[in-house]
Amino acid sequence: MVSKLCNDIFDTCIQDYHLVDEVSTASNNPYPVADFEHLLYAKNWVDTVQWHLEDIIRNPAIDPMEALSLKRKIDASNQVRTDMVEYIDSYFLMKYKDIHPKESATINTESPAWAIDRLSILALKIYHMNIEVNRTNAIAEHTVACTEKLAVLSDQRKDLSTAIDELITDIAHGNKYMKAYKQMKMYNDPGLNPVLYQQQIK
Repeated sequence: MVSKLCNDIFDTCIQDYHLVDEVSTASNNPYPVADFEHLLYAKNWVDTVQWHLEDIIRNPAIDPMEALSLKRKIDASNQVRTDMVEYIDSYFLMKYKDIHPKESATINTESPAWAIDRLSILALKIYHMNIEVNRTNAIAEHTVACTEKLAVLSDQRKDLSTAIDELITDIAHGNKYMKAYKQMKMYNDPGLNPVLYQQQIK
């Protein structure tokens, strides 16, 4: 099933990152560039690096110039994440291009790739919540609270995995159809962000 493939690759990618645990570390993607697995690993690597950038920028003692630099990196990372989601949807569109949806077919509230995006983030939440559960210097109340949260996150991953597999099966059988909408993020576009294009006019 697609969800198992995603979860296995995401877990492996997160473990690979934490061998070094440094946001500047380059990805050593083990899959051939043309493979779907390569795309999944690359997607989760970007998510994992951004997770840690978000941690760093929240340091209340951070130097303002460093924070600005990190904000720029996070903005760029968000654009890459969005692009990669669109690549994943393109994979599914190509894979099922010859499927003719039934007249009764309906569209899902989100595309397969955006659901997979949430699965990637869940893998990160589960990994880091596991760390909190096993922290030896944490108070008992913290451990109990994190254990409860970990159980909820695990249920979420199970339910989301089931939903993704059902959605893709429905698309394959013509019971659902999909569209891939460009996210059209405006703040990164110098032609759409008024703060940016007004600078060009001056």
